[in-house]
Amino acid sequence: MTYQSKVKDMTFTALMAAVLCAAGPLSIPIGPVPIAIGNLLILLSLYVVGRKKGMAALLLYLLLGLIGLPVFAGFTGGPQVVLGPTGGYIVGYIAMALIAGPVIDRYCNNRLICVIGMVAATLVLYALGTAWLAYSAHMTFTAALAVGVLPFAAIDLAKICLCAIVGPVIRNRLTASGLMAY
Repeated sequence: MTYQSKVKDMTFTALMAAVLCAAGPLSIPIGPVPIAIGNLLILLSLYVVGRKKGMAALLLYLLLGLIGLPVFAGFTGGPQVVLGPTGGYIVGYIAMALIAGPVIDRYCNNRLICVIGMVAATLVLYALGTAWLAYSAHMTFTAALAVGVLPFAAIDLAKICLCAIVGPVIRNRLTASGLMAY
Protein backbone atom coordinates (compact mmCIF):
# COMPACT_ATOMS: atom_id res chain seq x y z
CA MET A 1 0.00 0.00 0.00
CA THR A 2 1.47 3.34 -1.01
CA TYR A 3 1.69 6.44 1.12
CA GLN A 4 -0.84 8.13 -1.17
CA SER A 5 -3.38 5.31 -0.78
CA LYS A 6 -2.95 5.34 3.00
CA VAL A 7 -3.63 9.08 3.07
CA LYS A 8 -6.67 8.57 0.84
CA ASP A 9 -8.01 5.83 3.14
CA MET A 10 -7.48 7.99 6.24
CA THR A 11 -9.16 10.93 4.52
CA PHE A 12 -12.24 8.90 3.55
CA THR A 13 -12.43 7.39 7.05
CA ALA A 14 -12.23 10.85 8.64
CA LEU A 15 -14.79 12.19 6.17
CA MET A 16 -17.26 9.42 7.07
CA ALA A 17 -16.67 10.05 10.79
CA ALA A 18 -17.31 13.76 10.16
CA VAL A 19 -20.56 12.96 8.34
CA LEU A 20 -21.64 10.77 11.27
CA CYS A 21 -20.77 13.53 13.74
CA ALA A 22 -22.48 16.26 11.74
CA ALA A 23 -25.69 14.43 10.85
CA GLY A 24 -25.86 11.89 13.71
CA PRO A 25 -27.36 14.38 16.17
CA LEU A 26 -30.33 15.08 13.90
CA SER A 27 -33.36 13.33 15.34
CA ILE A 28 -37.05 13.61 16.05
CA PRO A 29 -37.87 13.07 19.74
CA ILE A 30 -40.94 10.85 20.05
CA GLY A 31 -40.35 9.26 23.44
CA PRO A 32 -37.46 7.65 25.27
CA VAL A 33 -35.92 6.63 21.94
CA PRO A 34 -35.84 9.29 19.18
CA ILE A 35 -36.12 8.76 15.45
CA ALA A 36 -32.48 9.13 14.43
CA ILE A 37 -30.54 8.73 11.22
CA GLY A 38 -27.46 7.17 12.80
CA ASN A 39 -28.24 3.67 11.56
CA LEU A 40 -28.84 4.97 8.02
CA LEU A 41 -25.51 6.80 8.04
CA ILE A 42 -23.62 3.81 9.41
CA LEU A 43 -25.06 1.41 6.84
CA LEU A 44 -24.40 3.88 4.04
CA SER A 45 -20.82 4.41 5.23
CA LEU A 46 -20.27 0.64 4.96
CA TYR A 47 -21.20 0.90 1.29
CA VAL A 48 -19.20 4.08 0.66
CA VAL A 49 -15.90 3.21 2.34
CA GLY A 50 -16.18 -0.53 3.02
CA ARG A 51 -16.39 -2.44 6.28
CA LYS A 52 -12.92 -1.71 7.66
CA LYS A 53 -12.90 2.03 7.06
CA GLY A 54 -16.61 2.20 7.91
CA MET A 55 -15.97 0.50 11.24
CA ALA A 56 -13.05 2.83 11.93
CA ALA A 57 -15.28 5.85 11.18
CA LEU A 58 -18.00 4.44 13.46
CA LEU A 59 -15.55 3.83 16.32
CA LEU A 60 -14.17 7.36 15.94
CA TYR A 61 -17.72 8.75 16.03
CA LEU A 62 -18.54 6.71 19.16
CA LEU A 63 -15.31 7.76 20.86
CA LEU A 64 -16.02 11.44 20.16
CA GLY A 65 -19.52 11.02 21.58
CA LEU A 66 -18.24 9.13 24.60
CA ILE A 67 -15.80 11.91 25.52
CA GLY A 68 -18.65 14.40 25.47
CA LEU A 69 -18.96 15.92 22.02
CA PRO A 70 -22.67 16.33 21.16
CA VAL A 71 -22.71 13.90 18.24
CA PHE A 72 -25.43 11.51 19.39
CA ALA A 73 -29.14 11.94 18.68
CA GLY A 74 -30.54 15.19 20.01
CA PHE A 75 -27.06 16.77 20.16
CA THR A 76 -26.07 14.77 23.24
CA GLY A 77 -22.78 13.20 24.20
CA GLY A 78 -20.83 11.80 27.11
CA PRO A 79 -20.73 8.55 29.04
CA GLN A 80 -24.10 9.32 30.66
CA VAL A 81 -25.74 8.98 27.22
CA VAL A 82 -24.06 5.64 26.55
CA LEU A 83 -25.07 4.43 30.02
CA GLY A 84 -28.57 5.93 29.68
CA PRO A 85 -31.70 4.32 28.22
CA THR A 86 -30.59 4.63 24.58
CA GLY A 87 -27.02 3.45 25.21
CA GLY A 88 -27.76 -0.08 24.07
CA TYR A 89 -28.70 1.22 20.65
CA ILE A 90 -25.53 3.32 20.49
CA VAL A 91 -23.32 0.35 21.42
CA GLY A 92 -25.47 -1.83 19.15
CA TYR A 93 -24.22 0.19 16.19
CA ILE A 94 -20.95 -1.75 16.52
CA ALA A 95 -22.71 -5.11 16.26
CA MET A 96 -24.81 -3.80 13.37
CA ALA A 97 -21.68 -2.76 11.45
CA LEU A 98 -19.88 -6.03 12.25
CA ILE A 99 -22.79 -8.01 10.79
CA ALA A 100 -23.78 -5.81 7.84
CA GLY A 101 -20.25 -4.80 6.80
CA PRO A 102 -19.00 -8.18 5.55
CA VAL A 103 -22.31 -8.83 3.76
CA ILE A 104 -22.16 -5.46 2.01
CA ASP A 105 -18.50 -5.92 1.09
CA ARG A 106 -19.07 -9.35 -0.39
CA TYR A 107 -22.48 -8.89 -2.02
CA CYS A 108 -22.55 -5.16 -2.72
CA ASN A 109 -24.39 -5.46 -6.02
CA ASN A 110 -26.84 -8.12 -4.83
CA ARG A 111 -29.40 -5.85 -3.22
CA LEU A 112 -31.57 -8.65 -1.83
CA ILE A 113 -28.72 -10.31 0.06
CA CYS A 114 -27.57 -6.90 1.33
CA VAL A 115 -31.09 -6.08 2.54
CA ILE A 116 -31.25 -9.43 4.34
CA GLY A 117 -27.85 -8.75 5.94
CA MET A 118 -28.84 -5.23 6.98
CA VAL A 119 -32.17 -6.45 8.39
CA ALA A 120 -30.35 -9.16 10.40
CA ALA A 121 -27.88 -6.54 11.66
CA THR A 122 -30.73 -4.22 12.61
CA LEU A 123 -32.47 -7.02 14.51
CA VAL A 124 -29.31 -7.50 16.58
CA LEU A 125 -29.18 -3.72 17.13
CA TYR A 126 -32.81 -3.86 18.29
CA ALA A 127 -32.13 -6.77 20.64
CA LEU A 128 -29.17 -5.03 22.30
CA GLY A 129 -30.92 -1.69 22.49
CA THR A 130 -34.17 -3.13 23.81
CA ALA A 131 -32.43 -5.23 26.45
CA TRP A 132 -30.49 -2.21 27.72
CA LEU A 133 -33.55 0.06 27.57
CA ALA A 134 -35.54 -2.47 29.62
CA TYR A 135 -32.73 -2.78 32.17
CA SER A 136 -31.84 0.90 32.50
CA ALA A 137 -35.40 2.22 32.47
CA HIS A 138 -36.75 -0.58 34.71
CA MET A 139 -39.22 -1.72 32.06
CA THR A 140 -40.30 -5.14 30.93
CA PHE A 141 -38.71 -6.32 27.70
CA THR A 142 -42.12 -6.13 26.04
CA ALA A 143 -42.62 -2.52 27.16
CA ALA A 144 -39.13 -1.60 25.96
CA LEU A 145 -39.85 -3.30 22.63
CA ALA A 146 -43.06 -1.27 22.32
CA VAL A 147 -41.27 2.08 22.75
CA GLY A 148 -37.81 1.22 21.42
CA VAL A 149 -38.50 -0.88 18.32
CA LEU A 150 -42.09 -0.99 17.11
CA PRO A 151 -42.35 2.73 16.25
CA PHE A 152 -39.13 2.46 14.20
CA ALA A 153 -39.41 -0.83 12.32
CA ALA A 154 -41.05 0.53 9.15
CA ILE A 155 -38.83 3.63 9.11
CA ASP A 156 -35.70 1.51 9.55
CA LEU A 157 -36.78 -0.84 6.78
CA ALA A 158 -37.18 2.20 4.50
CA LYS A 159 -33.66 3.34 5.50
CA ILE A 160 -32.31 -0.12 4.67
CA CYS A 161 -34.00 -0.10 1.27
CA LEU A 162 -32.63 3.39 0.57
CA CYS A 163 -29.11 2.15 1.43
CA ALA A 164 -29.56 -0.88 -0.84
CA ILE A 165 -30.58 1.38 -3.73
CA VAL A 166 -28.11 4.25 -3.30
CA GLY A 167 -25.15 2.43 -1.70
CA PRO A 168 -24.10 0.26 -4.66
CA VAL A 169 -24.38 3.22 -7.04
CA ILE A 170 -22.06 5.35 -4.88
CA ARG A 171 -19.66 2.47 -4.31
CA ASN A 172 -19.48 1.55 -7.99
CA ARG A 173 -18.85 5.16 -9.00
CA LEU A 174 -16.10 5.56 -6.41
CA THR A 175 -14.50 2.34 -7.66
CA ALA A 176 -14.80 3.34 -11.33
CA SER A 177 -13.26 6.75 -10.60
CA GLY A 178 -10.31 5.13 -8.84
CA LEU A 179 -11.03 6.96 -5.60
CA MET A 180 -11.71 3.79 -3.61
CA ALA A 181 -10.44 0.25 -3.73
CA TYR A 182 -12.30 -2.23 -1.55
